[in-house]
Amino acid sequence: MIKHVFLTGAPGVGKTTLVQKACEALLSSSVGVEGFYTEEVRERGRRVGFDVVTVTGERGHLSRIRDGAAASHGRREYTVGQYVVDLPSFENLALPLFRNVGAADGGSRKVFIIDEIGKMELFSQSFIRAVRQTLDSSSYTILGTIPIPKGKPLGLVEEVRSRGDVKVFAVSKENRDTILQDILAALQESLKHAA
Repeated sequence: MIKHVFLTGAPGVGKTTLVQKACEALLSSSVGVEGFYTEEVRERGRRVGFDVVTVTGERGHLSRIRDGAAASHGRREYTVGQYVVDLPSFENLALPLFRNVGAADGGSRKVFIIDEIGKMELFSQSFIRAVRQTLDSSSYTILGTIPIPKGKPLGLVEEVRSRGDVKVFAVSKENRDTILQDILAALQESLKHAA
C-alpha cells in the first residue's frame, strides 16, 4: 500500500513547481497540509542560493554562495559545491514543522511537504531523525522530493527510495505538464486508505 509520494528528477525539471501545484489542489479540497519547500534565490538573474519556505509562507536561508569576506567564525562550515549551508537557519525554520508528527491527533490524516531531502538538508541529523519519524507516522502522508541518484548514494534518500510504502514519480521535461493528476491520485489513494 502506498503511504508516501516522492518526486525525483534532474535539478530544475520542475519538481518543486509540481509539489506547489499539488499542495494548492490539496488545500482547495480541504486536506490539511504542513511542511516546506526549497526555492532558488536569484539576484540580477543569477542564482545565489536557496531558501526554505513553509507552507504558511515563513522564509529562512538554506544556503548562499560563499562570500569571500564571510568567515565561519569558528563554526563548522557545511558546503555543497559553491554553496555554504546555513544549518541553524534551516533547522530553526524546518524542525518545528515536525513537532506535531509524534502526536496522534485522532483526526484526519494530513499531507506533510518535504521539498527536498537532499545533500544540504542531510547535514542536519535532527532533520534526518524527523523525516524517519514522519515516514513511520500513522497521521501523515509525505509529498516530497529526492534527487536522482548521482555519485555517492545519500543514505536517507536511498532508504526512502527502497521503502515498500513509497511511490516515486520520475519527473521529466516530457511529463512534467501531465503528471500532476497521477501524483494527486496517488496522494488521494494514500489518504483514503489511512482514513
